[in-house]
Amino acid sequence: MNTRLLQIAIATETDIVVVRKRTRRLAELIGFDTQDQTRITTAISEIVRNAFEYAGGGQIEFRLETKSARQALLIIVRDQGPGLADLPAVLAGSHKSQTGMGIGLLGARRLMDTFDITSGKSGTTVMLGKSVPRQASPITPTTLRQIMDTLVADGPADAIEEITRQNQQILLNMDELKARQEDLERLNQELQDTNRGVVALYAELDERADHLRRADELKSKFLSHMSHEFRTPLNSILALSNLLLARADGDLASEQETQVRFIRKAAENLTELVDDLLDLAKVEAGKTVVVASPFTAASLFGALRGMLRPLLVGDAVALTFDEPVNVPALDTDEAKVSQILRNFISNAIKFTERGEVRVWATADVAADTVSFHVRDTGIGIAAENVALIFQEFGQVAHRLQGRVKGTGLGLPLSKKLAELLGGRITVQSSPGEGSTFTVTVPRIHVTEPLEAAGDWAVEPDKVPILLVEDDPADAHAIGRLLQSSVYQPLVARSVRDATNILHTVAPAAILLDILLLGDESWRLLLQIRNSDTNADVPIIVTSSTGDDRKALHLGADEYLSKPIDGEQLIDALDRLTGRRSLTKVLLVDDEEVTHYLVRQLLPRGRYGLSIADNGRDGFDRLIELKPDVVLLDLRMPGMDGYTFLERMSAFSHLANVPVIVLTSTVLGLEDRTRLQRASLIMSKSELSSSALIEAMARVRPVPEPAVSE
Repeated sequence: MNTRLLQIAIATETDIVVVRKRTRRLAELIGFDTQDQTRITTAISEIVRNAFEYAGGGQIEFRLETKSARQALLIIVRDQGPGLADLPAVLAGSHKSQTGMGIGLLGARRLMDTFDITSGKSGTTVMLGKSVPRQASPITPTTLRQIMDTLVADGPADAIEEITRQNQQILLNMDELKARQEDLERLNQELQDTNRGVVALYAELDERADHLRRADELKSKFLSHMSHEFRTPLNSILALSNLLLARADGDLASEQETQVRFIRKAAENLTELVDDLLDLAKVEAGKTVVVASPFTAASLFGALRGMLRPLLVGDAVALTFDEPVNVPALDTDEAKVSQILRNFISNAIKFTERGEVRVWATADVAADTVSFHVRDTGIGIAAENVALIFQEFGQVAHRLQGRVKGTGLGLPLSKKLAELLGGRITVQSSPGEGSTFTVTVPRIHVTEPLEAAGDWAVEPDKVPILLVEDDPADAHAIGRLLQSSVYQPLVARSVRDATNILHTVAPAAILLDILLLGDESWRLLLQIRNSDTNADVPIIVTSSTGDDRKALHLGADEYLSKPIDGEQLIDALDRLTGRRSLTKVLLVDDEEVTHYLVRQLLPRGRYGLSIADNGRDGFDRLIELKPDVVLLDLRMPGMDGYTFLERMSAFSHLANVPVIVLTSTVLGLEDRTRLQRASLIMSKSELSSSALIEAMARVRPVPEPAVSE
């Protein structure tokens, strides 16, 4: 149902006041809240004023629509004017009018729920709708009569009263806006406090990460020193004890021989501990390399049998190796599989007082894995202690511990070695019944394959750079740094991969990490320097070890500490390869906002940005840096942009340096005359990355890459 509530003719200014008053009163009686009353009144006032000003008048009709589930106030404004010439442009907001026509339509459309307009030579009709609030009481015929009676009783509109009320509404809106502004400022303050807290947290995390990195480096250095400093005296002790026990310098008394044997035993135990610590640390640091080679379970068992039989004391314990049946040959790291089994078997012999230790192998054809099992009839392990034995220095208390001591590192090391091979260790054990340790490894160890030669094709207009880096994160970071340059990194993760790539591609330079998949790449550096084909290739060593003097002594051309600075890297590559990929830009401007904006707009890796915040410093930097292009502001304290250009004209060697003026000032003819030395003038309001890059390319031709000899 569509019920007409009120109709008013629009012929004079007073009628606009009447419409405004009636609209507000009607919205109030229907049940709209104060804000919606203001929205409806403002929208209708704009449409009615347009009808009066541009069409000479019209009429407005108020209706109550009840067709849908929710009732709505429908308002129709008609006029018989000339219509709108370009209605789509007006509604799109692209129409520009000196009189402001079209602004009222857009504002009214935003304030109402529904909006429809038709316009032609015979006039314009605007239909606006606002749904009745859900919390308002439904409008019934009885309610309609009450609304109409109230409107009649209100009497004629008073312009002064309506303006007063409008002013009151404006004051209320201003108070509300002020309250919202205060809330916004308070929220901004809270966000700033939160941001400061987040920044502080990130700073603390960075500091913690730096401490951890330093601790890891110290640990690595300690272990590398321990390999020499501990092993050398231990080997001396073992050698001297052998001399004493061999009576090389005379007989030993019985008590002396006993003491020497105790010394030798202690040295052997300490050597075993040092070996386990070093192996464990290497695996944790990712410096243990899997060297795959073909072998059979039978040949492995043969080597273990001869190696471990001397551990048996007497006939109480038998060591049995079952002949492998239907177990295919393996292609993985035999030494590491042997090390795991040696640990299993030696533990089994230690903790088995009588019975047997049995070793056998099985194959899973479907999964293409091989499992090696070691079962003993020893003391066994309780279920709750299984996790403990795989912890570093973890040992289960037992009376046999006093007789057969261990380091507590064998099983943790075995577990990490199995995982390194892509396998796993499982344990089945019961106290008093014995244990079965099983290591399952892939039959063929899959390494990351070297990319095919076709995949190493250098992209057009790119210069190949061999990047020898085992850390994917570091390799990705360097790739990002070089992304916008002329250089294309070809990544090798090991010395072997790097050697193969050098046989396929002739790189313009080599970026060489030192600690590389368990192998220091110093020998690769020496190998390259001694080769016939690549001896002259520039080498940049990238590392965090601080071995810059050693790197340069062994033949490196440059040493860059990690994390690597992009501009420093590209500058070194440009210098060593004789190419040019970095455009040097000097920005002379006193506004920090412009500093930040230009820094964000220019891609790193292609542009090296230097900043001076006044004309005098800028001119000094100009002489010092010899930039490829200058971005110059005009209004600066001290020396302004005009004086800067005049001084440049006095130096003949600066004649070819292009200058782009960046300014917010509206320049007149006289100003532009003074800027004839400038290559281009750009408005700061129109700055964008593409516009700035295009402008610099226009004023400065891109140099052709130099061909290295």
